[in-house]
Amino acid sequence: MKQITRRTFLKTSATVAAAWSLNQRRLMADPLGLPVGLQLYSVRKLLPNNYAGTLKQLGAIGYREVEAAGFFGHSAEDVKAAMAGAGLRCVSAHYPMADLQKDADGTLKYAKALGLSYVICSTPSVSDPTKLASYSGGAGKYFRDGMTADDWRWNAEQFNQIGKKFKAEGIQFGYHNHTTEFRDVGGMNGLDVLLKDTDPAYVTLEMDCGWVSAAGKNPIAYLRQYPGRISMLHIKDLKPAVPGKLPGERVSTVLGKGTIDYKPIFAAAKKAGIKHYFVEQEEFDGDIMQELTADYQYLHTM
Repeated sequence: MKQITRRTFLKTSATVAAAWSLNQRRLMADPLGLPVGLQLYSVRKLLPNNYAGTLKQLGAIGYREVEAAGFFGHSAEDVKAAMAGAGLRCVSAHYPMADLQKDADGTLKYAKALGLSYVICSTPSVSDPTKLASYSGGAGKYFRDGMTADDWRWNAEQFNQIGKKFKAEGIQFGYHNHTTEFRDVGGMNGLDVLLKDTDPAYVTLEMDCGWVSAAGKNPIAYLRQYPGRISMLHIKDLKPAVPGKLPGERVSTVLGKGTIDYKPIFAAAKKAGIKHYFVEQEEFDGDIMQELTADYQYLHTM
């Protein structure tokens, strides 16, 4: 009996050790030691037709956190149920500044009901919307080519006000960049104005590494220059630039198949204390779920 017990003990111990080793390897394979997240804009074409089913597919791939980009008419209770059924946690949600201006209180109420930790402004606005309509080329071109330092300062002021209100209710407010923020506005760029004029207690930055790179800037430099200001990352790879196309027209692709080397970015992100990161692939050459699976797997080969 003693011999059998010892053999059983050794066998069990070996099994436990193997499982521990596997779990350690999986943890080591996660570049930031954080749950792998996905920005749901990646599946914007699938969610309207099968919201809960799409989320379940993402959970089955291995994603554990998500960031919303619209809720497609679903109540907070319905979204919570769908997320729970998929094994996902909805950490954050994107809203354009124009929507936040219209109903910041409604956004806050929904965010609290859903249990969000962050609400992120995805696009800026201006104090006088009429100049968007009168601008040659419309609002999109104004945001790309016409934003002034005063426009960015106005946005910073709005962000401080919204952020203070949201912080009082336990939700962190922040801003997500594209490429327009890096246009010079008189010795500074728009993102630098925002980071200078917003209160760190009320406004954080979700840095999109893909768009920073497309704008000709280095995500590592921002992680080092603004310690503590950047709490979340978007992980996006980009196909090579096409002559004649603007930086904001770059096309995303599967991680590892584009032009961005994320190994040094992740090394800098670890030192910067990043709290969440989200894969975002906006365009697909093949099956959406297969390519999002490839994105997830790529992170586990790093």
